[in-house]
Amino acid sequence: MEPMVGDLLDRHLAASREWFPHQYVPWGRASDFDGPLGGEEWREEQSALAAPVRGALVLNLLTEDNLPGYHHAFATTVSADGAWGTWLHRWTAEEDRHSAALRAYLHAARAVDPVALERARMRQVSTGFRFGDSGVLPGLAYVMVQELATRVAHRNAGRHSGDPVCEGLMARVAADENLHMVFYRDLFRAALSIEPGPALEALSRTLRAFRMPGHGAPDFERLAADVALGGIFHVGVFHDEVAAPLLRTLKALDMPAAGSRGRRCQDELGQWLEALGERARAFDERRAALLEARARDGAGLFRAG
Repeated sequence: MEPMVGDLLDRHLAASREWFPHQYVPWGRASDFDGPLGGEEWREEQSALAAPVRGALVLNLLTEDNLPGYHHAFATTVSADGAWGTWLHRWTAEEDRHSAALRAYLHAARAVDPVALERARMRQVSTGFRFGDSGVLPGLAYVMVQELATRVAHRNAGRHSGDPVCEGLMARVAADENLHMVFYRDLFRAALSIEPGPALEALSRTLRAFRMPGHGAPDFERLAADVALGGIFHVGVFHDEVAAPLLRTLKALDMPAAGSRGRRCQDELGQWLEALGERARAFDERRAALLEARARDGAGLFRAG
């Protein structure tokens, strides 16, 4: 697959656009925090963002913060040399901009508690990262799905923020993630043509067990619940904007499969996608009922944390 990596890298370099994180940060809103500089302590009322958006941005940032773990996992799965290595280092350099820009925005806008954020970063990065299954095909399948899911999560967080600056930043980050997803998707498409049975098996196992890379973040379950109720990222979004379009673009359910192994995986994926759609519809009903009940009771829609 290395020649294909080289070709896709050349295409990526031609399509990517240089950008500078400092140009997307509202520095004019910034002020000193408490500590050695003697500034003002952060208070929740300083944040103009709703709790679901804060939760989404925190999870998105902690996901980007764990880049050293992703780099190590990928380098030890494929290679740090040749076309693979050139792509890996370029991808890492582009991904590193995301955490720099997002953290600067959150600090300048006083959007989240900076002390809690730093403690969460320390815990998250200290855990490292591993792909669910070892091997090149499972690794490729995971990063393909993950890049698409992350693109959607970033873009939706910006759209829900109510802040044009935040929306512009997250759209810029999502554009990077889209190019990364296209690279991995087309590389995985090549894998499907070379080894359709094993590649379909890797895709099936990855999708059916998929978890966002930030799942190890502190307080992940509570934050993810708020993000889901806020309509930013939930099982329906995953079905409609990640799983279904990806399987359709790859023609994974329709391609001629190699032997019983490939056909079994196609059956698994078809059944799983149908079940995922049912879960999505059930979630939408529960979410609508919960939001209606909270609005009727006059309760705050989300916890402030």
